[in-house]
Amino acid sequence: MVLKVKFSLVIDREKPEEVVATVHRRSELTDKIEAMVQQYAGEDQLPGYTEDDMRMLRFAEIEYITVQDGKTYAVDGRGDMYRLKLRLYELEEMLPKCFIRINKSALANEKHLMRFSAGFSGAVDAVFRCGRKEYVSRRCFAEIKRRLEQK
Repeated sequence: MVLKVKFSLVIDREKPEEVVATVHRRSELTDKIEAMVQQYAGEDQLPGYTEDDMRMLRFAEIEYITVQDGKTYAVDGRGDMYRLKLRLYELEEMLPKCFIRINKSALANEKHLMRFSAGFSGAVDAVFRCGRKEYVSRRCFAEIKRRLEQK
């Protein structure tokens, strides 16, 4: 007899994290799940890669995340770029609320935004602490303004 296992994941940033498993009996799998949950310390980091190196990047040190040539990169406070192995939509789901979408291929850590710079053509750039700039789409800029006005 093959048992069908039901899995559900509820993401609610307003509630404290809790892991509940309903099982018929203890098994090797439940022991592994329990060990994994107990080892998790609510870490707020992800691996970033350069050509020669891998470094754990804390969410707080990431200025922005961008997609270039189909690859996802995180930019830190020094302006260094690290390749990420996750897609932008996956990162958007896991990152804290301080990361906001600024265009279809970039997320910004609003804690690292220095200012917005308007060009002659009406284009707006986000200027980060590291000195780098990233284009802000009109639709995203309107949402960012609403969000900042609420604070």
